[in-house]
Amino acid sequence: MRTEDVLAAIATGLWRWDNASGTVTLDGEAARLLGLPAEPVVLPEVAVRSRFHPVDWNEINGIVNLAVAEGTLAEARLRIMDVDGRVLRTVRSRSKPVENRAPGGSPRTESGGGTTDYELIGTIQEIAEPQPGTTAAHTPITGDWRRSREAFLLDAGRALAEARSTAEVLRVAASLSMPGFSPDGLAVFGVAGDRLSIIGHHGHDPGDEGPFSDMPLETKYPAAEVVRTGRAIYLPTPEDYKRRFPAAWPLARRFDRVSWAFLPLIVAGRTMGAWMAAFKHPASFSPDERSVLTTVARMLAQALQRAVVAESERELTTGLQRSMMPQLGPEIPGMRIAARYVPTGGGLQVGGDWYDMIPLPSGRFALVIGDVQGHDVRAAGLMGQLRIAVRAYASEGHRPDAVLSRASRFLAGLCSSPESDPYADDGGRASDADSYFLSPRFATCLYVECDPRTGMLEVARAGHPDPAIRMADGTVLMRPTAGGLPLGIDPESDYPTTRFTLEPGETMMLCTDGLIETGGHDLDTGWARLRAVLESDAHEYAHESARENAFEPAYDAQVPAAGADTVGPLAPPHLERLADLLVQAVHGPSSHHTTGPLADRREDDIAVVLLCRESAQRPPGAAPAHPARPVRRTVLTVGQVEPERIAGVRQQIRELLHDWADPDQVDSAVLMVSEMVTNVLTHTDGDALLVAEAIGELGARRLRVEVADGSDELPHKRQPGEMSSSGRGVLLMEMLADAWGVDPRGEGKSIWFELHEQSKTDADPMF
Repeated sequence: MRTEDVLAAIATGLWRWDNASGTVTLDGEAARLLGLPAEPVVLPEVAVRSRFHPVDWNEINGIVNLAVAEGTLAEARLRIMDVDGRVLRTVRSRSKPVENRAPGGSPRTESGGGTTDYELIGTIQEIAEPQPGTTAAHTPITGDWRRSREAFLLDAGRALAEARSTAEVLRVAASLSMPGFSPDGLAVFGVAGDRLSIIGHHGHDPGDEGPFSDMPLETKYPAAEVVRTGRAIYLPTPEDYKRRFPAAWPLARRFDRVSWAFLPLIVAGRTMGAWMAAFKHPASFSPDERSVLTTVARMLAQALQRAVVAESERELTTGLQRSMMPQLGPEIPGMRIAARYVPTGGGLQVGGDWYDMIPLPSGRFALVIGDVQGHDVRAAGLMGQLRIAVRAYASEGHRPDAVLSRASRFLAGLCSSPESDPYADDGGRASDADSYFLSPRFATCLYVECDPRTGMLEVARAGHPDPAIRMADGTVLMRPTAGGLPLGIDPESDYPTTRFTLEPGETMMLCTDGLIETGGHDLDTGWARLRAVLESDAHEYAHESARENAFEPAYDAQVPAAGADTVGPLAPPHLERLADLLVQAVHGPSSHHTTGPLADRREDDIAVVLLCRESAQRPPGAAPAHPARPVRRTVLTVGQVEPERIAGVRQQIRELLHDWADPDQVDSAVLMVSEMVTNVLTHTDGDALLVAEAIGELGARRLRVEVADGSDELPHKRQPGEMSSSGRGVLLMEMLADAWGVDPRGEGKSIWFELHEQSKTDADPMF
């Protein structure tokens, strides 16, 4: 009896679907099942497709593509329609995709070059309803299972796309709950050379991965074969596992699993590992189930690849920045230093901000902070070169102004764009890449030379924000300094030096503009935000007088209880904690569990350096000193060629008296200071040196301001006319100051006035 007769007797037809020619060959029984005359026929593909329900055609198309990729059988249920669109019957199709081979043996592809030609050779049989235990029972064409599968794949894809590290990808993979057949054991295998190892697993006890942690790819183990061949392996029963991999079966048997699926992790045509899903309940691995597993494996492979690339980039950028960022060096007697660097949140997280601490031949040390234009790799490269150059110039013993002048010429030479290169391959014109790496860039920089014995600071500034001083009582002042153009703009630019003293208990903050302007702030609002952090931090530490017989560093003091006396000198803050608070004010807390207001707005790199001059410690056994509030003092020099700095002097006085009881007295002090400094610049040929001190307890302080110049001519009282624009300085001090005077010196003189703090309620009784 012929095979065709046997198949016809059991109502089973044969068909051959040629994808290349677009024709379908049917025997008589297959034609009858499709609602055609019961005779062998060759039909166009479109004629056969018209007999299938549209939804079923989309389903079998995906199943066939999966079977082609895995080299397995394509099995599905199909509803047969008549010309009026009514369902005639339901049939089950089982077919094997066979690639069409060219004469040389390679697979044929369509003209587009993206799809392999194949033939489907199989059977078609009528069924009344799905039978238990068959694959058709697990492959519904429509219904809740399909919707659940689509929802699961969407959720899984989103979760894997958001994973940022290998550990997160593995956690997401372990939490996947597949619709209808969730595995209870998972393992991800990675490939390194010719070795296979487990990089993560779930559903196993610690140590269970031992035998699989390092094995040659030639091992007779399913994951190794999957990596070698690039094809998935499905083992529905223990018998299948034992039959195909007898050597590995003793290792798998102890986990009490009954079904296994091993799928390749493929990215861009390269197999990077394998994924195992193991089940304690039987799984038949129907086409729909294999489709879900294959889709998850593809998403898992892409997520792992992204995680590996991201981790490599983070390791590269972190190593690059750490290699460029210096160590703060050995401890300096009487000084404490803290620093922070936070890269921008975008791209490779490298930029041009840097800081440095440089020991000098004179026994002093220098603090440098700077910012090269840009947030890219070139900015980081220029930063590294510029930092080395500044360190070299400083180590040679040059003064701050000379260091910045040389650094400006160095950067200008690095960033000079060649107009033509006679040796270039393009006829003398630089390529686009060369133009990018040679285009002009500038850098801001602040260079501070410090004498740790006296606290004397010499500051040279190149377009960088001024330093801020936090006084011993918590008051914060911006310290105006003379400056020049940013480095690299004008190679011949000069950088004047400003000198002032860091008093005991005071802290100086140097920072880049990323700490100030991030979050849409300008210089004024950004400084206000930082000032609030600096000033509020002072109240979290007890004063030294509250700790009798305590000789540890002052920043270890405890927070005073509510209502405690805080009139004594406050201990300097813990610099490391203060540095963290400054960064958190911009970026929010570092923990991902509690995001700050600007946690996702890393618009610029941040570098910050804090320098604190410690207060003199009481010697062991000495009686505690009488509590006294530290003196607030500011010293400024205004040059003859810098009349614009008078506005900065007025602002300094306002900041010095920010908590003065009577704001009218503050206005009076600002007016007198402005008049005194203006007179020096107008009537002498020298500079004005201003020293302002606020002494005493809150509510009863005394402000003393001295302005010294090099002229011996003493001021005298005049009677200016109604329209006169000068001559009122002495009259103003007589009217507004509690005391004033002129002290001759060996060279020049000093004009001073004093104000005694009084509350606003002590106003004129007439009101």
